[in-house]
Amino acid sequence: MRTRRAGFDALKTLEDFEFSFNPKIPKAKIIDLATCQFVTRKEALLLVGPSGVGKSHLAQAFGHRACRLGYSVLYLTANKLFAELRAARADRSYDRKLWRFTNPMLLLLDDVGLRPLRHEEPEDLYEIIRQRYEHGATMLTSNRALEEWPALFGDALLASAAMDRLLHHAHVIAIEGDSYRNPPPRRGGTKASSADSARAHA
Repeated sequence: MRTRRAGFDALKTLEDFEFSFNPKIPKAKIIDLATCQFVTRKEALLLVGPSGVGKSHLAQAFGHRACRLGYSVLYLTANKLFAELRAARADRSYDRKLWRFTNPMLLLLDDVGLRPLRHEEPEDLYEIIRQRYEHGATMLTSNRALEEWPALFGDALLASAAMDRLLHHAHVIAIEGDSYRNPPPRRGGTKASSADSARAHA
């Protein structure tokens, strides 16, 4: 029931994550974080790196593990969160909708900064970070390096307040490497097997 309510895109687990695809992924650190002690301690977990390196898979795998351990979890993309808050402003249900995002023990927000924040979105993101700070664990994934995050807020003071809270109790996993969806050609120019091709397009 917790897994269903979390709203994951798909059932992703650590057991089916292919660590061997990218040796730069810090496997030991990921396995340690999978104990979900960071949820108990109400800390942040930030997964950053280029598209296709496994951030969303890992994030949902952590969320799935948290559900199995008895924590309430909510997963959604940043775009969906902002769209729901925008609609909530229109029908005057903003406070109730914001409570939905600040109440779970673990909020998993995917693809933060995929596009520039606009209108009220910087304030919305700040408010979620502020209300969850030391009250609930927050996990964010982003294609942008942490150094680029302050610019998303469009205001130096707002960015400073948000990043100060977000990074205070944060675990950061920065992943480099090629996209899992587009593996590099094999040495000698050999043609990829049909299994490899199917995996790349999965």
